[in-house]
Amino acid sequence: MARSTFDDAGLERSAILMMALDEDTAAEVFRYLPPHSAQELGLRMAGLSHISNERIGEVMREFSDELDQYSAVSLHSSDHIRSILTKAMGEERASSLLEDIFESSNGSGIDALNMMEANVVAEMIRDEHPQIIATIVVHLERAQASEVLTHFHENLRNDVILRVATFSGVQPAALQELTEVLSNMLDGQNLKRSKMGGVNTAAEILNLMNSAQEESVITSVRAHDETLAQKILDEMFVFEDLENVDNRTIQRLLQDLDTNTLAIALKGVPANLLQRFTDNMANRAAELLREDMEMRGPLRLSQVEAERKQILELVRRLADAGEITLSTDDDEYV
Repeated sequence: MARSTFDDAGLERSAILMMALDEDTAAEVFRYLPPHSAQELGLRMAGLSHISNERIGEVMREFSDELDQYSAVSLHSSDHIRSILTKAMGEERASSLLEDIFESSNGSGIDALNMMEANVVAEMIRDEHPQIIATIVVHLERAQASEVLTHFHENLRNDVILRVATFSGVQPAALQELTEVLSNMLDGQNLKRSKMGGVNTAAEILNLMNSAQEESVITSVRAHDETLAQKILDEMFVFEDLENVDNRTIQRLLQDLDTNTLAIALKGVPANLLQRFTDNMANRAAELLREDMEMRGPLRLSQVEAERKQILELVRRLADAGEITLSTDDDEYV
C-alpha cells in the first residue's frame, strides 16, 4: 500500500485550500500530483462539509505565511528549490523535473569525482545507503566506478552492482538523502537520472573488475535473480571475447598496445586467442612476442589481469568512439 503523502492535518488544509481555488487552478495542481495523492486529496475534498469562513481564512493565511517564508530563502539554495518543487508537485513529479534542472546546470561535481583517487571517493561514500552509492556510481566513468567498487567490502560491492543493474532513476524515498550526500560532496552535480544505470552499465563496470570480484558479484546477483545475472553476462565483453572480433579490430588494438602489455596479458590464454593477435602482426613482430612471453616465465595472476584490464579499457574507449566494432568474424557485410 502506498504511503500517504499527507498527514491528517495537512490533508485537511490541502483539501480546504483546493476548494478555495478556482477550478482551473485546482485542476492544474491536480495534474502534477501522483495518482495516489490525487485520490487521497479528492476523497478528503468530497468529505468536506460546513467549513466556516473563519477556518478557510485561517488556512489561506497559513499558506500565505509559508509562501513568504520560502521567498526569504536564498534563490541559489538547492534545498530551497527541491522543497518548493516537492511541495508544489509531489515527490514523483519533482524528482523528474529536477533531472532537467541538473542536466542544464554548469556544475562539474561528477567530473571532480572522476579526477579523484578511487580510494578517496570510496571512503567518501562507503557509509551511505547502497542505493545512494549506486546512484553516484552510475554517473562515474566506468573505469573509475570499477576502481571505486574494488575498495568496498565484498557484500557492499555485490549489493551496489545489483542496484546498478536494476537502476531506473533516483527513487523518491532516497531523493532527499541523495541530495544531502551530493550537496556535501559536490557543488552543482550534473546528473541524468533516468538515462543511466541498468544491465549494460553493470556489465561495463564488471568488465573492469578482476575475475574473483566479477565472479562474486555474478554469484550474488544470480542468487537474487538468475535471469538478471544472465542478462548481465550476455552484455559483458571479457578478454577471451577478443578471439571472436574481426581482424580490423585486432589491428586497431595493436596500434595502441605496447609489447610489454601484450606479452603479459596474453600469458596463459588459449592458443586460438594468441594466434588472433600473431596472425595480424608482421612475422618478425609475432616471433618476438612469443619469445618475450616464453622468457618471462610464470607471472602472478594479478599482474596478468591488470594488463588485461588495461586492454579492455582500450577496447571500450575505441568502441565508444566508433573506431572498432565488437562483432564476430561470422557477421556478414553488405
